[in-house]
Amino acid sequence: MEEKEYQNMKYELLPEIVCPDDIKSLGSTDLYKLADEIRGFLVENVSKTGGHLASNLGIVELTISLHMVYDSPKDKFIFDVGHQAYVHKILTGRCDKFCTLRTLNGISGFPKRSESEHDILNTGHSSTSISAALGICRARDLKNEDFEVIAIIGDGSMTGGMAFEALNDAASSKSNITIIINDNGMSISKNVGAFSNYFTRLRTRKTYRYAKNKYENIFSRIPLIGSFVIKITEKIKSLIKYLFFDDVIFEQMGFVYMGTFDGHDIKKLTNVLKDAKEIKKPKIIHIATQKGKGYSFAEKKPDRFHGIGPFYIETGTLSTNSHEMYTDTAAGKLYDLMQTDKRIVIITAAMIEGLKLGSIVSSFPQRVFDVGIAEQHAVTMAAGLSIEKMIPVVTIYSTFLQRAYDQILHDVVLNSLPVVFLIDRGGLVGEDGETHHGIYDIAYLSSMPNINILVPASKQELGMMIEYAVNNGLPTAVRYPREGVYSYPDTAPVIPGKAQIIREGTDVSLIVAGTLLKNALKAADILANEGIDAEVINIRFIKPVDKETVTASALKTKKVVTIEDGVITGGFGSIINNILKNENVRIINMGVKNNNVITHATREQLLCIAGLDTQDMVNNVKFLFQDIK
Repeated sequence: MEEKEYQNMKYELLPEIVCPDDIKSLGSTDLYKLADEIRGFLVENVSKTGGHLASNLGIVELTISLHMVYDSPKDKFIFDVGHQAYVHKILTGRCDKFCTLRTLNGISGFPKRSESEHDILNTGHSSTSISAALGICRARDLKNEDFEVIAIIGDGSMTGGMAFEALNDAASSKSNITIIINDNGMSISKNVGAFSNYFTRLRTRKTYRYAKNKYENIFSRIPLIGSFVIKITEKIKSLIKYLFFDDVIFEQMGFVYMGTFDGHDIKKLTNVLKDAKEIKKPKIIHIATQKGKGYSFAEKKPDRFHGIGPFYIETGTLSTNSHEMYTDTAAGKLYDLMQTDKRIVIITAAMIEGLKLGSIVSSFPQRVFDVGIAEQHAVTMAAGLSIEKMIPVVTIYSTFLQRAYDQILHDVVLNSLPVVFLIDRGGLVGEDGETHHGIYDIAYLSSMPNINILVPASKQELGMMIEYAVNNGLPTAVRYPREGVYSYPDTAPVIPGKAQIIREGTDVSLIVAGTLLKNALKAADILANEGIDAEVINIRFIKPVDKETVTASALKTKKVVTIEDGVITGGFGSIINNILKNENVRIINMGVKNNNVITHATREQLLCIAGLDTQDMVNNVKFLFQDIK
């Protein structure tokens, strides 16, 4: 389909689909027409709202086939990560809400139990679907109930260790579980590792598929006994399979393995799923799809269209002005440092594109290790590199780093190994919502020994802190948000454990962690116009914190407001409270309340919802000046 056709596409079948049952009566021709309409609808709507496009374009036919064969919500679909569930949402009555996708009070870009009974589990992280599906299967079996449970997992998610833990258990469970591996050769960036290579071999070994099909065709033509012969010679078929594949892992584990099938052939997929439904054992269906299918720009650059902002359909280019992000600044600084220090190596967990590491990979391919979606392995491997005097830099989103909590504690900080963690997407991230907000990192990292935690407030400071981190000889985390850079040219050099007083004052101390500094300075200007002289402190180091500067300022003003875009309990504010607990000082901690689940919206909207915008800072200061009975 030409890109121009997406802009003027007429939807004939799609408006009639309000529940999954509505597609079950459609003939083959109409099903393929529906698939085309869904692709056009996705391109049209995501071009306006932004979202995960390429993965959803690739799973259209599979999702249609799933709803043709199974009866949702009685039968349970668990989408791994869930960013590929847009088609599922369309077929389960949410088509008319897609104009609100990922906006405040609109539908989520991931499965959401509160949205629909067809969404079985809130998801957002990789490699969890098989575990959840097996738990549902075991509950079903214990209650003697009868329904199907289907985990839909991408080959990228299969690089995560949790998926293998679940496979190991599921294979021996004897439970009726269906695992569909949607193999498109991609996660966010191109898949890496031995298992990716294995899938490639399974996809491309036509010799085995030819022999298998020939065998079935010959015996099926024998009158009366043909089908019987096929059933009793499963072992012969296995011998044929092992003749061409001596390492069919899934069969050897105990799964019934079915594949590889064309993931864009609705008729074939529907028949395969019907056959699988009759097999009451653990089974794996392996399908091959094309990420971004049907939209040429997404086909050519599926990584860029994995998660994209609003764009022009006819050109595939972003429709909003691009500006430098903290991610860009971090990647640029790493590039500069790697040119002069050959000890620096980069470790990432399938996030080359998201972390803007393309130029580094091109220039230093031997010093960038993409380990797949395997955060635990990434951190402990970094520990090993550090032991041998390399300088490993683990570049990672905050929300994904928490998956490696034990490895940070056990393998890095308890060994005092100088591993650098560049924590991208710290704080409230915006439209991806609750599973992606990086609001817990300060709280769990600050409880660990032997680690430095730095929070830059500006573009200049981020560069300085990265350089400090790779040279200081200690486990060090540098945390920065998902937003455009703030420039503060008067940034002082980074001094270990020292804060910077940005603005001196006598009436109240605003102590800020990170880029909310710019909001605090605006608040100080507003307060000055109302006769309140605010001192603004850029804390810089969460750990070790500058107790001397904090205490001196607090004793001078007797009123303190701490500001952070992370959870309050256990966060930066808690550290300041502990420092000042024996002083006669009034304190208000501003941050994300721990019992709040923060939804999806723009970062600016979320800061307002969380009570962290400029006016909230002003209001909290004024409250400190009120008499409290």
